[in-house]
Formats: sequence, C-alpha cells, structure tokens
Amino acid sequence: MAQGWQVSTLTSTNLKYGTGMTGAVSPLHMNHINLVAEDLSASNGQLMDLLGARLNTNLPSEEWLASLVTIGGTLFEVFAPRHFLLNARYGPHYVGIEFEVPDIDHARRAARAQGLRVIRELGVAFHVHPGEAFGIAFEFYEGNFHSSPNPTWMEQLKAPAHFAAHPIGYVGLKRWSVAVGDLAAAAAFFRDFLGAEPAYQAQRAGPGASVVGLHLGGTVVELLAPTGPGRIGDHLARYGDGIRSTVFQVRDLDDARRYFQTRGVGTEAGDDEDAFALPIGATRGVRFEFSE
Repeated sequence: MAQGWQVSTLTSTNLKYGTGMTGAVSPLHMNHINLVAEDLSASNGQLMDLLGARLNTNLPSEEWLASLVTIGGTLFEVFAPRHFLLNARYGPHYVGIEFEVPDIDHARRAARAQGLRVIRELGVAFHVHPGEAFGIAFEFYEGNFHSSPNPTWMEQLKAPAHFAAHPIGYVGLKRWSVAVGDLAAAAAFFRDFLGAEPAYQAQRAGPGASVVGLHLGGTVVELLAPTGPGRIGDHLARYGDGIRSTVFQVRDLDDARRYFQTRGVGTEAGDDEDAFALPIGATRGVRFEFSE
C-alpha cells in the first residue's frame, strides 16, 4: 500500500476541488448513513429479518416517512418518500452521510467557500447539494447520536456485543465506498473540504477500479474510479457519482456466507477480494458487503 497523497499520478481533468478552501470541516464522528427506500416498512422489515437490524425510532414528516435503524452497530436513517414517482427512475440508493462537527457555523462557511449549495437547512444541521459533492448529500450536525445517554427521542443503541452475537458475526463497519468518475478530484475534495487523511491506494482488477482509501471522521471511505469495463463503470453509468456500498467486518467470512445460504440468499463478488456482496434484490435495492 502506498503511503501519502499521490493523486497527481492519477488521471484528472478537473482539480478545482483542491484549491480555494478556507478550512476543512474536519468531522469528529459519523452519526449515521442516509439511504432512500421505496417502501419504509418493507425495507425495515427486510433489514431486521435478514441483517439483524434494530429499529431505534420512526421519524415521519410531511415529505417522507423515515426511521433510524442500527445494523451491525452502525446507525442508518432510512427515508421513504410518500410518493415514489420522482425517485423511481433512480431507485433505492444511499443518499448521504451525517457527521458530527465541532462548529456548525464553521462548517457552513466552509461549504460556502467550497461553492456548495445547502439543499436542506435545519438550523442545528444542514445538508449540502449532492450534485456538487460527488453525489453525496453530506449532512453536518453539532452533536453525537452515539453519546451516552443517547438523544431522548430514540431507543438506546445496543452495545457491539449485541450484533456480534448475530449469526453474521458483526465486528463493525469496515468502510463505506464511493464510486467516482474522477479519482484525483474526489480525493482532493475529501482532503481539502472534509479533512480526510490518506490510508491506502490500490488497483483492483476484479471490479475494474483504481482505489483511494481515506480516514474520515472515525470511518474509512473508499473511493473507486473505473479503469475500464467492469462493475464500477457499470455502477457509474447507472447511478453517477455517489455512495456505492457499506462494507461490514465480520468475525468469520465463511460463517457469514453460510448464514446467507441458509436464508436462501446467494452472494456475489465484493469490490475487494476480501469481501462478498449481497444481491441488491435481497436488500431492497441497496448494496451491502461483508469482509473479514
């Protein structure tokens, strides 16, 4: 694994994200990953039945139905528009991720300096426009959903041992992946705007991708850009830039695979040789991977 930043060795036609910053957002902690589902009840039911998810609370609004659920110790907010017509062509997908930040006003200034529009303003939190942030509606909040005690409006989060006891054998979230068309520009954006730090680089023949791994807010984010025909190129053609999958570390990969076989669910190649994926039909349209 190469150390340090080497994005200059990667092909890039647009490096605007590497300049002009007034200061990184520097997230402290990931609160939750946001995904869009077509049917909230059916999606939650499938996640709970197959993946051992835990329902923490429901958050209905005029615009959508929503829930917070915990999978393998990682919190997800699941949104389902009350009318799916305007989302139907794109389908279920990961829409964004919320990070705790030390100063929400500084985060707003940094977003403005980056030229990012705010697509949803909540006062205590805000979302940036995904079309200007590599397909990700980053949400920033000056608070921690995982602090003790939890916020009073949600169920107490289960300890990691609760999920380790599931037949999948969860250890925790290993990484979340983002498919991008321009790897150098994406890496610079994550570095300069979000304060991400380099973890690794790789070339992967299986999915047909160049890879940059980054440390960000207590997580590892993996950027994948196509090197030719393959799964990542197909994903970009279908969805464009954005979050592709979440990858959970498990205690024993063979045990996890056998569990899914007993449930009548096949497995597919993951985006690294150390991982397998579930077909998105088994998880109602969103991609989950598992790695030892």
